[in-house]
Amino acid sequence: MKIDAAVTRLSALAQASRLSVFRLLVEKGPEGMPAGEIAERLGVAPNNLSFHLKELSNAGLLKSRQEGRFVYYSPDFKAMNALLQYLTENCCAGSAAAPIDCAIPATCKEC
Repeated sequence: MKIDAAVTRLSALAQASRLSVFRLLVEKGPEGMPAGEIAERLGVAPNNLSFHLKELSNAGLLKSRQEGRFVYYSPDFKAMNALLQYLTENCCAGSAAAPIDCAIPATCKEC
């Protein structure tokens, strides 16, 4: 990952509503959630949510799919893991003192 992509993704997450949306969708998993349900669960006005979903999508952190009249959003786990890997790739400079749990676990089928 290049630094510009990391900055774009981190910038998208550096806002309370967007971070809440992303965390909710990560919790929900790869099946995602329709925009209306996201707005309801987080108490965000639909027009505000639309802006935040667009920002997260443009940063490459969300995927969307149309099902009937609903748009479902889900996290892009590969993009999320790539960002985490970029942030931790030089963890502790390879020192033997590096924490055992320093590596990013891939427990999700989508990761």
